[in-house]
Amino acid sequence: MKLSWREIKPGAVITEPGSSRNLRTGDWRNERPVVEKEKCNKCGICYLFCPEGAIYETEDGYFESHLYYCKGCGLCAHECPQGAIKMVLEV
Repeated sequence: MKLSWREIKPGAVITEPGSSRNLRTGDWRNERPVVEKEKCNKCGICYLFCPEGAIYETEDGYFESHLYYCKGCGLCAHECPQGAIKMVLEV
């Protein structure tokens, strides 16, 4: 059965608010953040600026990105006052 254009559901669109936790949106990124712990002062600014809420605090007080949800925008690296976050190409 062939569907008309009116019956086809939109693709690549999140149609329900708050549903992004159900999707692995990190598959979209080209770069990922890597934290150099020697430079990190555990300030949490990366956590505050992440638009996706993909950064979490580890048990030892450092902050890491949850790569299932990180889209690789680089805001965390840009805002880090210590320069402890570098964006590296995905392989």
